[in-house]
Amino acid sequence: MIQTVEAVIEAGGRVRLLEAIRLTGSRRALVTVLEEPAALPGETALLAEAALLEDWNRPEEDAAWAYLQSGQ
Repeated sequence: MIQTVEAVIEAGGRVRLLEAIRLTGSRRALVTVLEEPAALPGETALLAEAALLEDWNRPEEDAAWAYLQSGQ
């Protein structure tokens, strides 16, 4: 399946994906360089929040951090 994900290309050429993807092995990719500058500091966290929400809201996560809840 073809997927499209947002990324930032740093000045040195390193490509950093702004959201998590799951692959079963190495894949080829096409990179399109846009004219607009990269996201502002802190904006990346907001963009990644939706991708991380799936992991954050699992019962296993709640159980792992339960000891930090008040009254326990």
